[in-house]
Amino acid sequence: MTPTHITDANHPAVLPFRDVKERDLTGREGLFIAEGEVVLNVLLSPSSLCRPVAVLIAQKRLEGLLPLLANVPPGVPVYTAEQEILDQIAGFHLHRGILAIGQKPDLRPVAEVVEGLVQDGARATLVVASGIGNHDNIGGIFRNAAAFGADAVLMDSGCCDPFYRKAIRVSVGAVLRTPMARAATASEIVLGLQEKGFEVLALTPSAVTQLADYRPGRRVALLLGSEGPGLPKDVIEQCTPVGIRMAGGFDSLNVAVTSGIALHHITTGVR
Repeated sequence: MTPTHITDANHPAVLPFRDVKERDLTGREGLFIAEGEVVLNVLLSPSSLCRPVAVLIAQKRLEGLLPLLANVPPGVPVYTAEQEILDQIAGFHLHRGILAIGQKPDLRPVAEVVEGLVQDGARATLVVASGIGNHDNIGGIFRNAAAFGADAVLMDSGCCDPFYRKAIRVSVGAVLRTPMARAATASEIVLGLQEKGFEVLALTPSAVTQLADYRPGRRVALLLGSEGPGLPKDVIEQCTPVGIRMAGGFDSLNVAVTSGIALHHITTGVR
């Protein structure tokens, strides 16, 4: 790995890194931006489901990152630049000094992902996200899914792109290593999971059954809705409604926090 030093922010080699925030809004046609050492470490690790395309780092960070950069696959270019040039390329002050471009994995159908998890009667825990439009929340959900060993995250068409730079950062790279799939509606996902023997828990404050009293089976899917509106009534009625008991008449939690509490209970409970 021999880095190429960039002295011109308009050098053709680094054009894919230009104006990061503006490009976040328009998409990158199958590519994504990874920011920071933790996320780069995941991207370059064997657990990553994504392919690195290029790396750009601040010259001042090169020496300290050499052990990590040794994992860059042959043929993937590594560029360095002084902080001033790096900031011009990115379009903002990049205090972490690390950017990478990655290739998204092929998006597989929900049925294919689920089928691969339930061979030979295997246990499985899934997260289903419906209408999660906030990038912080989708990133937090992926982080919790990875932390508690969920096998995949399934999303409906109302969810935002988990490969948005901020979502990847909030997930501390979990988006890059977690199997995922997307379908048109949450109802479609729920029906498909139930056909494969999953009990689908709909997290809702209106539930009579409390999470603390629930004992998970071999195959459980946790369905999470957007903050505010929550899950549609007809979707809740397809599932097993479950709530989280709270004090003082307070009836809601941040959806990412909810996912962490529920996943901890499901994955550590008696099964």
